[in-house]
Amino acid sequence: MASKAKTDGGILETIKTIVYALLIAGIFRTLFFQPFWIPSGSMKDTLLIGDFLFVNKMAYGYSQFSCPFSFCPVSGRILGSEPERGDVVVFRHPVNGSDFIKRLIGLPGDTVQMKNGVLFLNGAEVPQVADGVFEETYEQQGPMGNLPRCENGPVGEGGTCTKSRFTETLPNGVSHDILNIDTNGFGDNTDVFTVPAGHYFFMGDNRDNSQDSRYGQAVGGVGFVPFDHLIGRADRIMFSSAGRSMLYFWTWRSDRFFKAVD
Repeated sequence: MASKAKTDGGILETIKTIVYALLIAGIFRTLFFQPFWIPSGSMKDTLLIGDFLFVNKMAYGYSQFSCPFSFCPVSGRILGSEPERGDVVVFRHPVNGSDFIKRLIGLPGDTVQMKNGVLFLNGAEVPQVADGVFEETYEQQGPMGNLPRCENGPVGEGGTCTKSRFTETLPNGVSHDILNIDTNGFGDNTDVFTVPAGHYFFMGDNRDNSQDSRYGQAVGGVGFVPFDHLIGRADRIMFSSAGRSMLYFWTWRSDRFFKAVD
């Protein structure tokens, strides 16, 4: 009997340990950092498919969307801090409920327009400086098996896929890389967008391969994103794998481990 009681007590302690661990992990994820895996190439070359990072949820305060499954009993935003232009932000899509990651380009009240692939903010051209060529192998990437778009396409399987790279400097001095494939798509020539109060305008750094605020929600874009939909800021890549699975250790990108997100 003593042995059975000891066994039952051990099982109970194990269950309690697991429950406590899950509670601590849930609190940590809700209040501090949320893991995020990059599934697409819309933020190349800042973020690559297979990059793994933690999103800083303290950066902008907390809203309904700070909790898993949007269960936070919060109206609006508490302990909120305004994001800065140029931040790389994870946010909740206003329609389909998925998490997106893009760069913050337009603040409330800004006007945003693209002309021949060049960004204009509040009527002024945002300077771009040529910065060489971004190269990658034309092959399926990540668990979803996405194929990259190439400026030098069509490219055969295993060939070198290239895109022109530029350094763009935003009005607040934040500089970051952008990639260009062509200058004739809808996203390269747009109407003037005026960002409403309490909303933000986001774009991907891989400008010709990003469904972002340039595209309305009816066609798969995100449109203007409300402040309370912001989840957090991406500050640092913790791990990166170029393979179809993170278990393929020979595809790990060790040069991207603990790399700051600029």
